[in-house]
Amino acid sequence: MNYFFVVNARKLKQAIFIAVAIVFAAAIVYSEQRNISVFSTGEPAAIYSVQTEKKVIALTFDISWGDKRTEPILKVLKEKGVKGATFFLSSPWSKSHPEIVDHIKKDGFEIGSHGNKHDNYSTFNEDEIRKQISTAHGILTELVGKEPNLIRMPNGDFDKRVLRIAGELGYSVVQWDTDSLDWMNIGVDKIIDRVVTKAHPGDIVLMHASDSCQQTHEALPVIIDQLRAKGYEFVTVSELIKQTEVETKPVEDQAMKQIH
Repeated sequence: MNYFFVVNARKLKQAIFIAVAIVFAAAIVYSEQRNISVFSTGEPAAIYSVQTEKKVIALTFDISWGDKRTEPILKVLKEKGVKGATFFLSSPWSKSHPEIVDHIKKDGFEIGSHGNKHDNYSTFNEDEIRKQISTAHGILTELVGKEPNLIRMPNGDFDKRVLRIAGELGYSVVQWDTDSLDWMNIGVDKIIDRVVTKAHPGDIVLMHASDSCQQTHEALPVIIDQLRAKGYEFVTVSELIKQTEVETKPVEDQAMKQIH
């Protein structure tokens, strides 16, 4: 009887070990499906939102190609009296469309970097990461007349090396807490619903002004009206950061595979 108990106890211990291993493996798979690998606390971190009780929110627009969608978005912002918004511009696009860059600048909106080559920087070696960020910095500085200090990596992709190098070059890496999914062209009503229902004080909202995103300018007026009805004020990312202590997340490898 005792031997029978020992054998089953060992089997039970083995079964528990296997069960724990399965749960752990499932957690890893889940994280990979979300394209997130969290590093240790204390590593460099990107800005997703800020902690504040004030109803302030940052609308951000990524641009990497096309010349049809930015002007309608700028028109909406002007008509709605929105003074605070941040545009993240890729440097090749900026070089090809200096007149639109100038329009964004003259309208008083904040301009950040969206890098140079539109690729996943986590796949580059450190010299190439530095080169891509620095190249974009030089081009944008010349066009805007001011050195940008905020960067959103192409495709929202980065790793701890990218964050470290960006920091060494004087940049804060900006992500988002609310993704409008306008890059998927999911429909005007769905874009509106995602932003308005997910928005919260200190939020950073991801939208796009590239030609691939065909519904943003249609959803934007309603988003602005509905958020204002909820008491929100629109500010730039820099103004948002100044509000309070930045809420960051541990370094994450991102592979959003989005169309920016």
